[in-house]
Amino acid sequence: MAAQTNGANGKAHAAFDSSSTIPLFLDGKQVTTSSTFDVESPVDNKTCWKCSSATEEDVQKAIASSEKAFKTWSKTKPTTRRDIFIKAAQLLKQKEEEALLYSSTETGAAESMFRFEFNLAYEGCLTLGGLIQSVQGSVPTIGEEGSSAIMLKEPYGVCLGIAPWNAPHVLGMRACLAPIAMGNTVILKCPEFAPATYWNFVNVLHEAGLPAGVLNTIYHKREDAAQVTNALITNPAIKKVNFTGSTNVGSIIASLCGKNLKPCLMELGGKAPSIVCADADLDNAALQCALGAFLHGGQICMSTERIIVESTIAEEFKKKLSEKMDHVFSKDQPAPVLVNAPPVKKNKELLKDALSKGARTVYGDVDAEESSNTRMRPVIIENVNKEMSIYHTESFGPTVSLYVIPSDESFEERALELANDTDYGLASAVFTEDLRKGLRLAKGIEAGAVHINSMSVHDEAGLPHGGVKKSGFGRFNMKEGLDEWCRTKIVTWKD
Repeated sequence: MAAQTNGANGKAHAAFDSSSTIPLFLDGKQVTTSSTFDVESPVDNKTCWKCSSATEEDVQKAIASSEKAFKTWSKTKPTTRRDIFIKAAQLLKQKEEEALLYSSTETGAAESMFRFEFNLAYEGCLTLGGLIQSVQGSVPTIGEEGSSAIMLKEPYGVCLGIAPWNAPHVLGMRACLAPIAMGNTVILKCPEFAPATYWNFVNVLHEAGLPAGVLNTIYHKREDAAQVTNALITNPAIKKVNFTGSTNVGSIIASLCGKNLKPCLMELGGKAPSIVCADADLDNAALQCALGAFLHGGQICMSTERIIVESTIAEEFKKKLSEKMDHVFSKDQPAPVLVNAPPVKKNKELLKDALSKGARTVYGDVDAEESSNTRMRPVIIENVNKEMSIYHTESFGPTVSLYVIPSDESFEERALELANDTDYGLASAVFTEDLRKGLRLAKGIEAGAVHINSMSVHDEAGLPHGGVKKSGFGRFNMKEGLDEWCRTKIVTWKD
């Protein structure tokens, strides 16, 4: 590894190259294991570096380290934690260009997507630092006559965070920072697609003063996922789990937690609808739907997957949507890079299934040939029905379905019925110039968030974030997110 990250020309250089191995963080030390796996870049399908792969023995070391660190970390003052978070935010900002190198290399993220999610992580770190003191301590409570009571907030102990690759800074950091802020210690199980990206911000946290053992990291080969995850969750030392990822994997994690009677926080998949009313600003609606559906190649759990349009403006909207697509996702530029080849294959299969059953293409070409099997251009289809797989399935890729609802007195009811006809409920959007109508529709949508006149992809440190139905339960961010990581204890005494 190279310690130097900025060359004479001022540009960032990665601390790793193809001969490097990403280490684990165990008890404050960087540990390279004998077992490794290759990390392949979707940009050129070449190995960018290797990564250490944890064994069950490494899991036990991480747990032991976290247990030991909890004894002292849980007793630190909120101001101590605050100062570490603020310093970490400053250091993170200094390493932004290095972080861009890792993220773009490992996941193919465009610079715009990287800046978007990196800034969310930076703001989240500062916000948590500012909130720590306000949510901790004791709450005076009135007891029965002749006695008094207080309610204490106490950390759980060792917590497990399992975070994904697609927005690695904001999702990875929130998986560990909120528990740590409340006095817990964390084992962060990092994605095999973005190990250097995770190493970078975990290293920042240690440089900011996080004591040894407060945050340990685990990477593993894909084939070892079940074994390592089971070893972590079934260990009695792990007191609570948070997971961000697919609904299928989330159900397995939640099942393991349930069998072991452990609480868990889940943010899972989505099938976000965007309702476009006849009175909407169509230029804005078209732009926001394009961005909401295809930012980061649609590889965001909040991505728009259903655009529901009122019939009287449907043709005009489709024209504007195509124009916005040409402007934002120019055909003169290379096709967007997805994280690897399987999501390209999945999305093409979903599209071909729908087209074979009567769907029509509004924009794009499912058969377009690209320079790499990890690239795919956006495709919009219409005339989709329940017999097609894409109606039910989260595509998590560059596809979106457009639905037209008649403009009559039943439009709102039918639009809501279509918006809610899914197992998911994470994010959504409504476009209208009538705020009362927007709020009425927002109340009717079964989702953790509804964004009026902006895209469905929206997250910020100052707002609680989470879903309903099979999109998960519990909340990240703000006071609600911090309260997830402490339990209450009542203490009474006689006056």
